[in-house]
Amino acid sequence: MSGAVLLDLPLDRILSGECIQVMRQLPSASVDCIFADPPYNLQLQGELRRPDDTLVDGVTEEWDKFQSFAAYDQFCRGWLAECHRLLRKDGTIWVIGSYHNIFRLGTILQDMNFWILNDIIWRKSNPMPNFKGRRFTNAHETLIWAAKGSDSRYRFNYQAMKSLNDDLQMRSDWFLPLCTGNERLKNEHGLKLHPTQKPESLLYRILLASTNIDDVVLDPFSGTGTTLAVAKRLQRRFIGIERHPDYVKAAQKRVQNEKPLSIEDIKITPPKREIVKVPFGVLIEQGFISPGTLLMDRQRRVYATVTSDSTLISGNQRGSIHKLGAILTNAPSCNGWTFWHFERNNELMPLDVLRTEFNTIKQART
Repeated sequence: MSGAVLLDLPLDRILSGECIQVMRQLPSASVDCIFADPPYNLQLQGELRRPDDTLVDGVTEEWDKFQSFAAYDQFCRGWLAECHRLLRKDGTIWVIGSYHNIFRLGTILQDMNFWILNDIIWRKSNPMPNFKGRRFTNAHETLIWAAKGSDSRYRFNYQAMKSLNDDLQMRSDWFLPLCTGNERLKNEHGLKLHPTQKPESLLYRILLASTNIDDVVLDPFSGTGTTLAVAKRLQRRFIGIERHPDYVKAAQKRVQNEKPLSIEDIKITPPKREIVKVPFGVLIEQGFISPGTLLMDRQRRVYATVTSDSTLISGNQRGSIHKLGAILTNAPSCNGWTFWHFERNNELMPLDVLRTEFNTIKQART
């Protein structure tokens, strides 16, 4: 790539080079989501150990590049500054790390006015044991999920995450296995091609949670292309950046072999529209129901009249729509919105209809 800023995004490509230099050539506010798995900064932690506590065999450029915390922090501020520039206003970034670097990254993210939404604990179901027995088994890594700013209207596919989790709210601790078996890329000697290749299941959940079809996903440390392959599978557009030629070659082959799912198979269930809580008195003020209106239950067994201060009167009893309903039915509680009905065109309608109509008009105006 040349040093000039590109007018068009190089979509669905892997760009070879140092991440900061390459990102500087991309146009501002052009990316919807970023996943970043930066160097772990192991050289400064004493023994050269990966996050799974296995020793690094020999010092390579990747592990001994940074000679001080200041140098590492400067590098991280550089690439995170570019990430902030490239993200659209409502975009989000995911950063993963271990105890070696995640706390430094979190500080830098906040210093740069990213708005942290969650920290996710990836609990590894099959972590490498601690053979020396001098520390706890390192069985997790931490992800930070952040929006570009506090005013970002970021995407979160809540219903998709709930469906993925047997219709329960997705928690912030994810129990997923390490990348093993056929998914793990090997070199010509049958050894692991990349020391920290992430599992596809992790990226699947990340992209399903925070992106939509055709969103642009950037991975500035794309390695062997896990983010890119999953993005293609889910019909997201992607841009990968990687400086290691062997990783670039492997990732290109991997992405070429990936087949996208059909649109129908990956459509996200739209979130259920929340019913905004509206005081009954607001509906009276706004003219959705008038004082003096006669209310009744569905079976027309009990009746009450609406007053100007939003209470209901029935005989010598008076109270809110909830309280009076409970009193008249000798129940410990009552949902007045569904209990009380009014007549419209000779048909009984629950009060909840008025609340829905109010919210619909309000949303249309905004």
